[in-house]
Amino acid sequence: MAPRTAERKNRVARCAHPTIISRMNHTHLSTPDGFVDSRDFARVARAIAYIDEHFREQPRLATIAAAARLSEFHFNRLFRRWAGVTPRQYLAFVTSHAAHRALAGPASVLDAAYTLGLSGPGRLHDLLVTLDAVTPGEVKTAGIGVEMSYGFSDTPFGTALLASTPRGLSHLAFVEPGAEAAALDELRVLWPNARLHRDDARSADLTGRIWGGARTVSAERGPLKLAVHGTNFQIKVWRALLGLGSAGPTSYAALAQAAGVPGGAQAVGNAVGANPVAWLIPCHNVLRKDGRLGGYRWGTERKRAMLAWTSLRSPRPPAGSGSPGRAAAEAVR
Repeated sequence: MAPRTAERKNRVARCAHPTIISRMNHTHLSTPDGFVDSRDFARVARAIAYIDEHFREQPRLATIAAAARLSEFHFNRLFRRWAGVTPRQYLAFVTSHAAHRALAGPASVLDAAYTLGLSGPGRLHDLLVTLDAVTPGEVKTAGIGVEMSYGFSDTPFGTALLASTPRGLSHLAFVEPGAEAAALDELRVLWPNARLHRDDARSADLTGRIWGGARTVSAERGPLKLAVHGTNFQIKVWRALLGLGSAGPTSYAALAQAAGVPGGAQAVGNAVGANPVAWLIPCHNVLRKDGRLGGYRWGTERKRAMLAWTSLRSPRPPAGSGSPGRAAAEAVR
């Protein structure tokens, strides 16, 4: 009887949340280390925000875990899987950068954002990314005749919705827990006449290529192509951001200069906010002139975590060399 009881319990567990199991069939089974769903990412993001705000107090692991709403054991394991370092190591990392900043003395306006070691001059990824606008015909017909595959996949920054046409990736948006239907509705508003079909395996392959690095095997080679829908001005800004922001944090003023519209920081900010492809068109790398994070379409906690994640994977400056953001800040003056 015992084996049958166990089997019955297993059957019930498998059927308890059929929509979640169906959605994640292709993602969880082959998810690279460090990829998390949106619930786990929210826990990590809360912890990073807490450490960045309270590092001077040198909080204990239990206190940080409580901010993430997890036990010490589960929080430590989740954070290390996501960041590649323990929470205590990240706290030491942030404290060290704050000390370097204090020793460095006056710096550029962007240096305030680097005080916590949230960013550095390292590139986001080693991918060659190209960006093209969709054709005028595709814009005019709102996607009539366009075949578009879409799917949900875990990433280092929570669940994302990705959508691609044969010409390239057109949409990458982060999705909060339970908001999958709303995210898909937003995609349909952008491409109301496209023929959409779901392909989670394709999306998982793309996220592995974007964030998995050398450990992830992808069937695709060559540049990662983006084919996006936007106005001529938006395309100009996104191209400038692809070049400028991929090398590290920048400011709206510097981006406006790179886009050929000096003095147009506000209009550039609007274009940044309309970015349809998160991370690859790195709008999270655009900071306010005074170094504050500023807004972000997918949440400021996610923006902070993205900068921290990138910084943890960037080459560290020698001890005593000053602020880790000085080189990047000099580049955008």
